[in-house]
Amino acid sequence: MKKTVWIINHYANHMYFSKGGRHYSFAKYLKENGYEPIVFCSNAKHNEYGTYFRNDVLFTVKNADEIDVPFVFVKSRPYKGNGKQRVFNMIDFYHNVKKTIKIYKKNHGKPDVLYASSVHPLTLIAGIELAKSFGIKCICEVRDLWPESIVAYSNRWSKDDLLIKILYQGEKWIYKRSDHIIMTWPGGYNYIEEKGWNEIIPNSKVTHISNGVDLQEYELNKNKVIKDIDLDDSKHVKFIYTGSIRQINNLSLILNACTLLKKRGNNRAKILIYGEGEERNSLEERAKARKLDNIKFKGKVDKESIPSILQSADITLLHNTSTILDRFGQSQNKFFEYLAAGKPILMTYSVGNSINKKNHCGIELNEQTAESIADAIDMFCGIESEEYMKYSANSITTSKMFDYKRLTEKLIYVIEHV
Repeated sequence: MKKTVWIINHYANHMYFSKGGRHYSFAKYLKENGYEPIVFCSNAKHNEYGTYFRNDVLFTVKNADEIDVPFVFVKSRPYKGNGKQRVFNMIDFYHNVKKTIKIYKKNHGKPDVLYASSVHPLTLIAGIELAKSFGIKCICEVRDLWPESIVAYSNRWSKDDLLIKILYQGEKWIYKRSDHIIMTWPGGYNYIEEKGWNEIIPNSKVTHISNGVDLQEYELNKNKVIKDIDLDDSKHVKFIYTGSIRQINNLSLILNACTLLKKRGNNRAKILIYGEGEERNSLEERAKARKLDNIKFKGKVDKESIPSILQSADITLLHNTSTILDRFGQSQNKFFEYLAAGKPILMTYSVGNSINKKNHCGIELNEQTAESIADAIDMFCGIESEEYMKYSANSITTSKMFDYKRLTEKLIYVIEHV
């Protein structure tokens, strides 16, 4: 008999509405394979100060009809930004998801497996505690290294701060107490070795299951053509970026590269930025002040529109702030969408265990500077057709390795052998 799998992911709420994402896809293909998944997520909208459903009850159940999987929205206070209210929101979810799941167990019986996914560690702790009280196994999935990510992206915190040291010990506790660990980066176990925890956390306890793309959904959505004069432009070489426009994404570097291209007289390249964030207005104002007509900020689009947009790209642009975390590999969701688009990828930074480099899907830069980005854009503007087609073919082939239907097979293996 196939198992009942309860997935806990604080931030899976948007997946219910966008009908896609890691745990939506895993739930979909688990269901197709005879399993009974349920997704538990927060009722609070991420960074929008609001809730999806009434928040005066402990939880609200909604069925994702397309895949016939229940999503349970757990009461959590609304918040905006990364301050105290977001921390309280995490604490709310930690307490309330445990209450919710205990009620679910009472009404429906206990699951066979709990599958708890970070971003933050309280979700993993809740999963471990619940599994122990139920007498079942808990799979902990690490998609963000806390507190390593805090140290990497923050100017305020260092590894020597007392709070960070405490969080490292909490992280070690999670890895030790979980029944199995899933990491999304190919070099995830290298992190455990660097910490010196490999003696108590063996390699056999850790499985790499990357992020990916649901090719079935991608194929359906890429035919939903977006009417956009810039996407129809055949006079320029279109470099398309999709994602947030925040300080952490460092898009000012792309703006500086566009300034250099203008000075060099490159009139062929056009950068199209699809996304939203607090830095958009200031970047647009700077582009206007510099009289740059080779970069356009297109605004936010629905997730379902992304495949169609990427199909109109000549080159896809993978850009983010380069940090010390890159040495463990890459697993950004949009990277796999870029692969599925079948276009060469310009990656403005380098990573360990690089999928892009290993499979010759495009190029990645060893040095992330405006000059090196401008040089790469110049190169792609003059690329030979044969080389372009090789990159494109390799991207499509590689995307099939990271189809969520295939990745779910790896997850099922972990569930059956935990």
